[in-house]
Amino acid sequence: MSSSTASSTDVRPTKKKGFPFWAQVLVGLAVGVLLGYLARTFSLEWLTTLLSTVGTIFVQLLRVIVVPLVLTALIVSITQLRHVANAARLAVQTLIWFAITALISVGIGIGLGVLTNPGSSATIGTEGAKAVATQGTWLDFLKSLVPSNILGVEVSTKAAEGAGTLTSTVNFNVLQLVVLGIALGAAALAAGEKATPFVEFAQGALQVFQKLVWWIILLAPIGTAALIGRAIATYGWDLVAPLAVFTIDVYVGCALVMFGLYPILLKLHGLSVRRFFSGAWQAIAFAFVSRSSLGTLPITQSNTIYRLGVPQSYASFAVPLGATTKMDGCAAIYPALAAITVAQLFGIPLELQHYLLIAFVAVVGSAATAGLTGAIVMLTLTLSTLGLPLEGVGLLLAIDPIIDMARTATNVAGQALIPTIVAKRNKILNEDVYNGREILEDPTESVRQPATASA
Repeated sequence: MSSSTASSTDVRPTKKKGFPFWAQVLVGLAVGVLLGYLARTFSLEWLTTLLSTVGTIFVQLLRVIVVPLVLTALIVSITQLRHVANAARLAVQTLIWFAITALISVGIGIGLGVLTNPGSSATIGTEGAKAVATQGTWLDFLKSLVPSNILGVEVSTKAAEGAGTLTSTVNFNVLQLVVLGIALGAAALAAGEKATPFVEFAQGALQVFQKLVWWIILLAPIGTAALIGRAIATYGWDLVAPLAVFTIDVYVGCALVMFGLYPILLKLHGLSVRRFFSGAWQAIAFAFVSRSSLGTLPITQSNTIYRLGVPQSYASFAVPLGATTKMDGCAAIYPALAAITVAQLFGIPLELQHYLLIAFVAVVGSAATAGLTGAIVMLTLTLSTLGLPLEGVGLLLAIDPIIDMARTATNVAGQALIPTIVAKRNKILNEDVYNGREILEDPTESVRQPATASA
């Protein structure tokens, strides 16, 4: 199998002029910090409301495109496997490396929790704590795998209190969409040539939805400023302080995985650490501010193919799969630390079997976080498995937006790392692209860069 695509060129990479997209996002981050500080310091309610409104709109734009994007991406990625040599072996190795890194990551989280005792040092009371409405058990997880209809839509209707009216809400279960996408893709593969019109339709639809996502991503600097500004204006240090050790532990754990574990794996496979982070940095930075692995999916896939040299036919399968199931931050580090914190807050001792259960849930249950901003379902799944009070989740919710940024950045870094490592192990990685000796023309580059950025 060729390790490059038809869009590759033989010219050496050239420096692009203008203001790169990642720099625009970082500027938005800085502006957001400043605006949030001003809003909180001078009690500017209008500014807080403005930041909250703009941030909410940006997140809603990402969410509205997630459903068709995930469904078509998975259908196309499964059907693309017919063009990949040793597709089954690649798929199995991808899942194995997902599990290996999750196991090591949860070990890092448990180690930090045992060393620092984040719950014992927390200055927060448990009186009046209530369990969150969103809960997760193994039965809930199993039931969530079975779609209630072909669109993965959940419709709930209830009577409004004190009124004779009914209100309906529509929710999209992304985990069910993953199951649907894989099933439809597998069925299209089994149908062979007769399914060609369906596959071509899915490919065309995917291109349309990806274009829409890129248009939304162009708003990232503004969305970044609003989201960070809202977090600082709304939460500040007042809510972080009581759980300061826990918050620091999450960031330290994510840093150890992203800048410790991942570089070690890259070095063991003979790959440059600097080149990896250079190639994946756009996706990592956007994940940090958007707090959405699925919203970052187009950037992650683009970076993995055109900057890290992973063949498109394999990346089209591995990256969407990773965006829905590969969660070292949300499903390994965070629930391990959170479970230890909750146990210590309620004075419940944890034994060796509890830590083993935490590791098991992290490796097997990470799909429970699919499509969610935050990791509430994964945390409740972990707590219910250990028999810990679900009321503890409510105590951690206040600071969730702050720590979710680090978790999501770690998730996305891992989602780019594993396809790169598996491609290298199977000798299909284009190392000239990875090391910057060859450039591939990225068809989305013109969308992500301003017009003045052309060479």
